[in-house]
Amino acid sequence: MDYKKIAEMLFPNNKLTVEDIEKKYPPRNLKEGAEVTRFAPSPTGFMHIGGLFQAIIDKNIAKRSGGVYILRIEDTDKKREVIGASTIILNILKKYGAEPDEYEEKGVKVVGNYGPYFQSEREEIYKAYAKKLVSEGKAFPCFCRKTEGLNDVKEKREKMFSLGLTEDKDPCRNLTEEQIEEYLKDGKPFAIKLKAKGNGQNKVKIYDVLKGELEMQENGEDAVLLKSDFMPTYAFAHAVDDHLMRTTTVVRGEEWLPSYPLHLEIFEALGFKPVKYVHTPLIYKIRENGGKTKISKRIDAEADMRYFSKEGYEPEAVEEYLVNLANSNFELWRKENPLAPLSEFPFDGFNITANTPVFDIVKLNDISKELIAKYSAEKCYQKLLAWAVENSMENVEYLKKDKEYVIKVLNIDREKDKPRKDIYKWGMFFDYYDYMFSAPKTYQIDESERKKFEEVLRAYKNYIDLSDKTIWFDKIKEMSKKLGYAVDNKEYKKSPDAFKGNVAKVCEFIRVAVTGQKNSPDLFEIMSVLGKEKVLERISLIV
Repeated sequence: MDYKKIAEMLFPNNKLTVEDIEKKYPPRNLKEGAEVTRFAPSPTGFMHIGGLFQAIIDKNIAKRSGGVYILRIEDTDKKREVIGASTIILNILKKYGAEPDEYEEKGVKVVGNYGPYFQSEREEIYKAYAKKLVSEGKAFPCFCRKTEGLNDVKEKREKMFSLGLTEDKDPCRNLTEEQIEEYLKDGKPFAIKLKAKGNGQNKVKIYDVLKGELEMQENGEDAVLLKSDFMPTYAFAHAVDDHLMRTTTVVRGEEWLPSYPLHLEIFEALGFKPVKYVHTPLIYKIRENGGKTKISKRIDAEADMRYFSKEGYEPEAVEEYLVNLANSNFELWRKENPLAPLSEFPFDGFNITANTPVFDIVKLNDISKELIAKYSAEKCYQKLLAWAVENSMENVEYLKKDKEYVIKVLNIDREKDKPRKDIYKWGMFFDYYDYMFSAPKTYQIDESERKKFEEVLRAYKNYIDLSDKTIWFDKIKEMSKKLGYAVDNKEYKKSPDAFKGNVAKVCEFIRVAVTGQKNSPDLFEIMSVLGKEKVLERISLIV
């Protein structure tokens, strides 16, 4: 069999040689031990949280080793491609701390010398390597129809068994030169398939950075390398691109682990040094029935990274949460370094937790609370405004017009030794501080206490003084004593029946009148920001 002749018949117009390609993509000039990683999503919709999880690991492996982190868009399946998805992916990577060193903005710019970084623009490269494999007898053309009827399947199986092939082997691997030439003259479309070496019955040893040495079933499949439209499959394209881009480590979800033997065989057929694989656990979520399933783009809003932007989560908080999921050492480090920036965490990209990470919105909220509590009121204002411009335009004009007032609101219980930690996303600001912008519509007051509540409010109109916090509280105590409330807590505990309540209850009544709630940030600060006139207006709405 003249394999070189067959290769020329299949690719008569492809003059690009692998030698030319190798010269264009030389080995990188990096220090010893430097890792080259890549994040290679398909632009088929939104950015999944699991994708960012892997991208952050990619970034840190490259960064910590002095290497390079690449964004490569795997857009060979045009039927599933969503216009604009690649831009969304890049913007999210930039926003959430995983900006690549090399990437391409189609029609705008290319950053890096190993592009194109869109696979659809590398068609001639894949053809060249497919042609090489055919010329070496390692791959063959398959002319089988894409859709077969029952009779076709039966006929194909009978032919396979007559040739001593398993169902994973393709009878087209035994076509003669004459048959191939005839099919080509008839204009029959063809795919290029790998000529599998094994039969799928034996075991092969493979190595995963995270899972160690594993034994798996060998590849026994004549897998498609180039589809009939000459676009590559993931298995073929990633081998070619990772070799040419000089990738050393591939981080991907553990759902790809069963494909490892096939991918290893493709690397070997091409004569490439295989990359190191890190198969990370998938992110799960606890369901209402107590069970665990993969976080799903169909049913979980948090699966879409745009959810966090829309809700107003701080990107740094989301990144920190994902680092926490990925690296088991992080939590201890954060306890020992509560004020250190995330960039100082010695992230070990090869020490990823082997346990199944479970998405916990409460944990994310706690991380975000801690982060936002460290911000100044001015920084909070700028962050809030930026979020509103993108997600809440109806509030932008007000935020700009009353900037000073909004900053005062944001500074309540902030910029002190122990700041309050309530806000964890900017989307909750107007609901959380609603009472700072309009009078309460409802009041958390028990009807059994209604008379006491109104009595206190009527009296307080004559005692309100916001000139100083000590004076303010002294006035409340003075009024409380006259109304029959204890101002000494020890005395109240000793004889509770001798009083209507204690001064804390009086403060609660005032708090409810001003905010509508029994719990809120510092009451004096709230009243000071509102001002005496507004406080009196709110009390007058009740009594």
